[in-house]
Amino acid sequence: MGRAFQNRKESMAKTAGAKTKVYSKYGKEIYVCAKNGGIDPDGNLSLRRLIESAKKDQVPTHVIERAIEKAKGGAGEDYTRATYEGFGPAAAQ
Repeated sequence: MGRAFQNRKESMAKTAGAKTKVYSKYGKEIYVCAKNGGIDPDGNLSLRRLIESAKKDQVPTHVIERAIEKAKGGAGEDYTRATYEGFGPAAAQ
């Protein structure tokens, strides 16, 4: 097809990858927040703040709504916060 098409295709793939990363990050965070504090943004202040932040980062409304619906429906997925502690070779003295 040509060099211009190849450049455009690579640019679109790079942009799509970055958007997917942001959308999935917000989807998981909204799911966890709605699961823990309730699905109503008026009653759950952290969910409201997170939704406003997602809208500021131009996350589509359907991604936000799908995460809230998933939390309401009680799907089999469960995201929980985990903390790991690690030590490097020089840290174990």
